Amino acid sequence: MRIRKTLTSLFALGLLACTISNAALAGQITVYSALESDEIATYLAAAKKAMPDVQVNVLRLSTGDLAARLIAESGAPHADAVWGEALTNLLDPRIADQLAPVSGKTISSLPKQFRDPAGKWFAATGYMAALCVNTEALAAKKLPMPTSWEDLAKPVYKGNLVMPDPASSGTGYLQIAAILQGAGEERGWQILKGLGANVAQFTPSGSQPCKLARTGEYAVGASFAFVAMQSIKAGFPVKMVIPSKYVGYELEGSGMLKSSTHQADTQRFLEWVASPAAAKLYQQYKEIVTTPGIKPTPEQIADGLPADVAKVLYPMDFAASAKMHDAVLKRFKTDVMH
Repeated sequence: MRIRKTLTSLFALGLLACTISNAALAGQITVYSALESDEIATYLAAAKKAMPDVQVNVLRLSTGDLAARLIAESGAPHADAVWGEALTNLLDPRIADQLAPVSGKTISSLPKQFRDPAGKWFAATGYMAALCVNTEALAAKKLPMPTSWEDLAKPVYKGNLVMPDPASSGTGYLQIAAILQGAGEERGWQILKGLGANVAQFTPSGSQPCKLARTGEYAVGASFAFVAMQSIKAGFPVKMVIPSKYVGYELEGSGMLKSSTHQADTQRFLEWVASPAAAKLYQQYKEIVTTPGIKPTPEQIADGLPADVAKVLYPMDFAASAKMHDAVLKRFKTDVMH
């Protein structure tokens, strides 16, 4: 009897040891992300179902803060992966040199312009510039409907335009980068100076101009498409206008850090990020989803999003955007925001 009890106890201890061992061996990765908190919650719930054996711990930071953290931690980063960071920032050599090549069926299925040839990054989502025009405010002030950046640079819009500060807002920077790349240096700065003369307020975030315009505080907010569509859905008197030229956009890049000590689980997570299952969720929050076969919904098209977004986007040179970033911001502050 004593022998049986001893064996039973040893068996129980063995099960406990296995349980503890399995818990200790359960996959766990740390991810830095610049995606919005509500997005992250939605995506992680789905990722957990797809990978129940991997725990994904996410630290959410703004695009600028995330870039600064990666640079500060260079050589000894505390994360396994970057998820949804502005591609312009990922291309900074101080960050790009920290990324390891990743591959996989879902990642390689993305169009070539949305993934690095060397495999260091891929972009499953992105966002594009758009104007939030308050139709009631426009009518009350007898202003014409703007269709381009050149229109908004005309004196008639003085005091009726709100734009994001490109020093703190990725949306703000993509707008001016597209104008400079598309119109060229000389004409581009002329347009930007005209816009600056009309701006009533530069905001710290890319969504704030649209929020100020939709309540009627200002007639036009230079923002991004998703917040414009959100405003329309919420019932505000907003028309989304995609500029006729120089439609800037930013890709939200993801990649694995060389220093990751959980590369297999990190690889699995990144493959899920690029999957069609994840892409269906992205449509709830994004105007640009790069997975083949994913198209704007009828509701998004009714709100003003082009049926083929790729056709209206300016072919951004993200490497050039990254290279000229600091110089552009310095000149913008002195020549445009003065």
